[in-house]
Amino acid sequence: MVVMARVSRPERPDLVFEEEDLPYEEEIMRNQFSVKCWLRYIEFKQGAPKPRLNQLYERALKLLPCSYKLWYRYLKARRAQVKHRCVTDPAYEDVNNCHERAFVFMHKMPRLWLDYCQFLMDQGRVTHTRRTFDRALRALPITQHSRIWPLYLRFLRSHPLPETAVRGYRRFLKLSPESAEEYIEYLKSSDRLDEAAQRLATVVNDERFVSKAGKSNYQLWHELCDLISQNPDKVQSLNVDAIIRGGLTRFTDQLGKLWCSLADYYIRSGHFEKARDVYEEAIRTVMTVRDFTQVFDSYAQFEESMIAAKMETASELGREEEDDVDLELRLARFEQLISRRPLLLNSVLLRQNPHHVHEWHKRVALHQGRPREIINTYTEAVQTVDPFKATGKPHTLWVAFAKFYEDNGQLDDARIILEKATKVNFKQVDDLASVWCQCGELELRHENYDEALRLLRKATALPARRAEYFDGSEPVQNRVYKSLKVWSMLADLEESLGTFQSTKAVYDRILDLRIATPQIVINYAMFLEEHKYFEESFKAYERGISLFKWPNVSDIWSTYLTKFIARYGGRKLERARDLFEQALDGCPPKYAKSEEAVDSLVPGEVWRAGLLTLSSHHAALYLLYAQLEEEWGLARHAMAVYDRATRAVEPAQQYDMFNIYIKRAAEIYGVTHTRGIYQKAIEVLSDEHAREMCLRFADMECKLGEIDRARAIYSFCSQICDPRTTGAFWQTWKDFEVRHGNEDTIREMLRIRRSVQATYNTQVNFMASQMLKVSGSATGTVSDLAPGQSGMDDMKLLEQRAEQLAAEAERDQPPRAQSKILFVRSDASREELAELAQQANPEEIQLGEDEDEDEMDLEPNEVRLEQQSVPAAVFGSLKED
Repeated sequence: MVVMARVSRPERPDLVFEEEDLPYEEEIMRNQFSVKCWLRYIEFKQGAPKPRLNQLYERALKLLPCSYKLWYRYLKARRAQVKHRCVTDPAYEDVNNCHERAFVFMHKMPRLWLDYCQFLMDQGRVTHTRRTFDRALRALPITQHSRIWPLYLRFLRSHPLPETAVRGYRRFLKLSPESAEEYIEYLKSSDRLDEAAQRLATVVNDERFVSKAGKSNYQLWHELCDLISQNPDKVQSLNVDAIIRGGLTRFTDQLGKLWCSLADYYIRSGHFEKARDVYEEAIRTVMTVRDFTQVFDSYAQFEESMIAAKMETASELGREEEDDVDLELRLARFEQLISRRPLLLNSVLLRQNPHHVHEWHKRVALHQGRPREIINTYTEAVQTVDPFKATGKPHTLWVAFAKFYEDNGQLDDARIILEKATKVNFKQVDDLASVWCQCGELELRHENYDEALRLLRKATALPARRAEYFDGSEPVQNRVYKSLKVWSMLADLEESLGTFQSTKAVYDRILDLRIATPQIVINYAMFLEEHKYFEESFKAYERGISLFKWPNVSDIWSTYLTKFIARYGGRKLERARDLFEQALDGCPPKYAKSEEAVDSLVPGEVWRAGLLTLSSHHAALYLLYAQLEEEWGLARHAMAVYDRATRAVEPAQQYDMFNIYIKRAAEIYGVTHTRGIYQKAIEVLSDEHAREMCLRFADMECKLGEIDRARAIYSFCSQICDPRTTGAFWQTWKDFEVRHGNEDTIREMLRIRRSVQATYNTQVNFMASQMLKVSGSATGTVSDLAPGQSGMDDMKLLEQRAEQLAAEAERDQPPRAQSKILFVRSDASREELAELAQQANPEEIQLGEDEDEDEMDLEPNEVRLEQQSVPAAVFGSLKED
């Protein structure tokens, strides 16, 4: 049973509470100014009817009107009570009044203002809400306005009241000018483009502005250009032309887009002729191919759209004569634009680099068939191109200009052009020399030979002030007298048109100036030789030799020696020897020539055959020297030359030179004379070549019947032949022993083979390389051979691997056959010996004894050997079995 009580206090006759409220009431009476006590009481009464709960809040706020916690909870509870009611319900007004009473004390609390404003926005009371936002901004300090404005702006954007929103945004930008982009976007969305363009122009001109969206100044500028160019009828307060042209000077890397924006503005404004003027100005001023392509494509698209619009208008209105004329004019303008594209593109490239010679030539080619434009282009080119900044050969412009006049029959004008070209201060002497040569060739083409000689003599005349050829501080006119190009042409003309003395004087002058090349020296000597001045030609060779060093002098020496031998043969042998000694004295062995040059140096089939593998000029000189001694000198001198050659050439060519030496010695002195050469070659050459030389030496001794000598050579060579890598050598020795040896010699060969193999097995470096090959790792090391045993000594690993290789070799040997006839106990394989003994010996001496002994009964795995009596001298101290 609930006990109801009524307070008998006269000031609150309507105060009613229940029996469970008594403890809270008593606590309130004791601590009526304690917020915690009131909050506990309110929390307890959350389930009570709303009027009772509101009455409790009112009692608490009457005693504590400045408590933010109480007001916040009270207002929140009051808003929740009317949340699902209609906005026209009078309860909303009571809640609004409650908020207004709260702001008497809580006007500095932004959270309460935000909740109230949101509550009013939900009610749809626009004017009341706007005024409440304004009151909140006036009541709160400026530091807390940033909390109010986001909700305020959302409220302004949520209603179609652009004037109100614009005024609100203007106030907001005073507080936060960096949010101008948000305002601009709103202006665009509300179709107030004029003010949007103004604001955007202000932002672009503000260097301190930082975009919240991360846009660069150019991106903002591009947005402005698009805005004002695409909406010319709505943007009236800005000078569009001045703005975009200002951007042209500011953003020079985006000229194409800006020019297109300016033209687009005039097109949308209806000023088509003005747009066409903008396009023409753009294609005449842009500096890059990319910008030109953008402008030209836009220009062509504009012309096409104009033609299409005109055709559509004419078809709709039915006009004929006037429209046809206008349409033809537009078509002709469009065709001319397309035909001008290569020339316009060339103009862009020349604006980038006006000193590009190749582009000027291309421009002339574009004017093909229009002489006046070609002359104007050449004139502009030679006046514009600076020789010191030119890309390419600037003299080619002058030459081509003169050639144009020459092709049109105006020789005098061509001569004037070339004469002016000779006075131009070119960067390189070669350019001026080319101009002088073209002057001479012009006269030669028109058979003015004397004039050509006069011009070239004038070009090569000594100037008043001499200068070095590479002295860049001097003008090229003072250095052209040392140009080999002009002197070479003058020499050719003198040789063809002048006298012997004048030609000789020109060549002498070239040599005196020390500008000759080896080919000039050879030409001079050939010229003297043609006129039967043989000694003079040899003097020319010697002068050339004194001018050059190796390897440039090689051609002169080769020609000189060949000509000298062909001229005198053996009549001046001592002089020829001196020349060869002089040539060989300064010839470096490392200088190499092509095979064709060496072949031409050494005539004769025998020596050319020897030079097929030799490419050294050094070796060629020795062979030519040896040929001279063989044909007109002494054989021993020739052999001495060959011997010197084997020591003088590079190591890579020694083998080929020894082959030639052996061949010539065998042909002159006989085969036996080559033994010493073979021995020397074996001592000097590398192991690979020495092995081949030993095989050839042994083969020669076999042919001479010197079997013991051949066997000794094989034995000597075996020391450099590892059985694992040189199986061909051991097979050759084996075949030799089969043909010429006996069982003892075969055993000796096998013994030597095992000894050599053991020697190579104990060589650590070789073993390491072989082990790395076996491991299959190109990057392996010694420690990689035994994984997991990093602490093991490397040498111990090598020894273990060597033992393993020896065991594998032992296992790979075939099982030994039980042969009944063995003369000497040996570790050699019996089956191998039996196989060797079975093979026929073509040079075996038949002793003629009876072979009537019956064949012995052999076991299936035994080798069948024939027995016969041989002299005791064959076996030495061995007794017959």
